[in-house]
Amino acid sequence: QVQLVESGGGLVQPGGSLRLSCAASGFTLDYSSIGWFRQAPGKEREGVSCIGRSNDNTYYADSVKGRFTISRDNAKNTVHLQMNSLKPEDTGVYYCAASRPPTVQAMCRREWAASGDPWGQGTQVTVSS
Repeated sequence: QVQLVESGGGLVQPGGSLRLSCAASGFTLDYSSIGWFRQAPGKEREGVSCIGRSNDNTYYADSVKGRFTISRDNAKNTVHLQMNSLKPEDTGVYYCAASRPPTVQAMCRREWAASGDPWGQGTQVTVSS
């Protein structure tokens, strides 16, 4: 069974940090690009960061550049999102997805999607004092 499971969300104060993980089962992440997306209440889901098959092929939304770092650990079939200097506007449900887009930019900007791409169930991130 193909599955993605997110973990690591929680409640954190502004300026704090969280590390999200996206673990795959039923398939290997080696040949897929992985994206992190978030959805705040009343807003559309948006791409946060995406990574290609290597750690030097990454894309970040302008709103998170310099604060978030995406990385992959193929040995553990997992992708991480390190989030530092968190802001209240980072609050939302964070989802990971796997796909084979032409570019990671296309995946994160939601210019690419394929039916059957696996998505996780999401993990809640709340940034509040």
